[in-house]
Amino acid sequence: MKYKNYFKSIIYLALGAFTLGSCEDFLDRQEDEKLTFDKIWESRNTTQQYWLNAMSFLPNENGSLQGDTEPYLGASDECTIAYDRQYRWINFGTWNPSQVPYYKMDHYYKGIRECNIFLQNVYKCSDPLVTKDQLDEWYWQTRFARAYYYFLMMRDYGPVFLLGDDLLDFTASTEELYRPRNTWDQCVNYVVSEMTQCAESGVVLQQSDLPAAKWGLATVGTCHAVISRLLLYSARPLFNGNKLYSTVKNPDAPDFPELSGVKLFPELDNTKWQKAAEAAKKLIDNPCYELYRAGNDNPYEDYYGVTHETWNKELIWTDRYNGLFSWGVGTVPTGVAGTAYGAVGPTQALVDAYAMNTGWYPITGYEADGTPIVEPLSGYELASELEKSSWIYPSGGWSNKADFEIEAPNMYKDREPRFYVTVFFGGNQWLHGNSATSISFAKGGNGNKSHDYPKSGYLCNRFYDHKLNSSEGQWGNITFPVFRLGEIYLNFIEAVLECKKNGVALDPSYEALAMEKWADLRKRAGLDPITSIYGQVSTEELIQLCRKERQIELAFERHRYFDTRTWMIATQTDNGKMYGMNTSCPLDAGMKGTETPDGFWERTAFETRVFQNKHYLYPFSQRELDRNKLLTQNYGW
Repeated sequence: MKYKNYFKSIIYLALGAFTLGSCEDFLDRQEDEKLTFDKIWESRNTTQQYWLNAMSFLPNENGSLQGDTEPYLGASDECTIAYDRQYRWINFGTWNPSQVPYYKMDHYYKGIRECNIFLQNVYKCSDPLVTKDQLDEWYWQTRFARAYYYFLMMRDYGPVFLLGDDLLDFTASTEELYRPRNTWDQCVNYVVSEMTQCAESGVVLQQSDLPAAKWGLATVGTCHAVISRLLLYSARPLFNGNKLYSTVKNPDAPDFPELSGVKLFPELDNTKWQKAAEAAKKLIDNPCYELYRAGNDNPYEDYYGVTHETWNKELIWTDRYNGLFSWGVGTVPTGVAGTAYGAVGPTQALVDAYAMNTGWYPITGYEADGTPIVEPLSGYELASELEKSSWIYPSGGWSNKADFEIEAPNMYKDREPRFYVTVFFGGNQWLHGNSATSISFAKGGNGNKSHDYPKSGYLCNRFYDHKLNSSEGQWGNITFPVFRLGEIYLNFIEAVLECKKNGVALDPSYEALAMEKWADLRKRAGLDPITSIYGQVSTEELIQLCRKERQIELAFERHRYFDTRTWMIATQTDNGKMYGMNTSCPLDAGMKGTETPDGFWERTAFETRVFQNKHYLYPFSQRELDRNKLLTQNYGW
């Protein structure tokens, strides 16, 4: 079933079209103005407005690729962004409690407070025009948003403060507002419980039962998807037996005896992998969702359509319906006419991660000097990787142009379909509508004329609508996959394999199902099953291959930042030299701006990043530490 771009979601209306703004703009202190506050609940319209206000703290973190509002691309090892934004503090280790990039803790706690106010008053609405069904919908969507705000904070900070229904009286003294953090397990249990109650409320609907006008509201599947991701994170090493954080605990707090002096991070419990597997299985069993396929057995079209076929059935939740301008403009090379600031692209590490079209991964690691270690069975030749040859570039399925012949380095030849949909390399043609523009990222080339150019010599190809022509103002639209079924498959596979590795008892059918879903995901990408390619490998090797699959399948969907951190591999992946091609190489004398000199084709470090053990989680701000003497800072800060 193909959904049409029929209506913008209710959430989009709440966050975009509705202009009441945050709690500071709408009845921030109405508790002190009792008459006015009471009157809110006498009208259907003002009750709805307060609901929209409570929902307005949901982030538009998926509104662009440019790092303006969050670090999850710019500070990941898969991406480089040329703009001077706060993610650079993370990349270069220049952040600290007094300089916290994209600090949003106050924002989300304000949102939680607004949710609590609404939840305590919504059923007081006395307007005869309002229906019980409307009030129920607003109530349960607000319960979802409140739990989601906690989830968003937990992925950055780890354990946070659970307020329950407490409004935190703003008239109280600073000392009266002191409170210690809850433990990680308490936070997880709270969010899982809230999401479960929402899913089982009978008011939050299945996607198939949701009217088109309300697409974008949380569904049963959305609630289960949050649970799946959270329980997966909770089973991974950062939050499960992390020895680095084993001494992080609350101070003595007599007013909070159940939290006084307790350790905030749990001991190792491998049964959490079982919980993660079971959570993912609920979504796999949900008939509302299926992997997107265009129906033409074209893996390029199938993968491209995940993000370009709006409201498709793989999407479990998208937080809004967006125009593609803010996505595309950061990836259109400056050599293309019209608005173009192309500066967001893959690192060489992501380029190297993609499999060959045979299904083998060519690069298995790196020497100390950055030289790739090659898998001999992949057929990849390191000695000739940057030599040019003529080969067919597979553009059919994700653009208006049929496959065509190019002369380009062998590094990019014979890769799997997801590579070409995602990665644009220099010396190639940028396809836009019925036009094609040759692009050079060498210094002085048409894609490297100012500060707006990809430092790695690659651009993200994936979130631009190549079937439209941006130089004519055509950009298209997107319903970004905040949660999608492809991720859930990978959650399930990882959890099942980790159960097997750690001797955790699991339903005996789960392993076969995990391999079946993995094979289906790869089949959609035009690849044979992983077990057909690699044969009888160990469970540990399968786990590493699953991580590779996740890196590729979910590229630029804001997973990699959290994956490297929760796996606790970021001190290797996010630390040290980041490589690309040599964008400092100038054009040769007499060269056109569309040409690329041979000196460009060289693995070159474009920056050196800093990642230390303390960087796995955000620090609490110094302001919070000064205001709350019971607040325990995160490890190392």
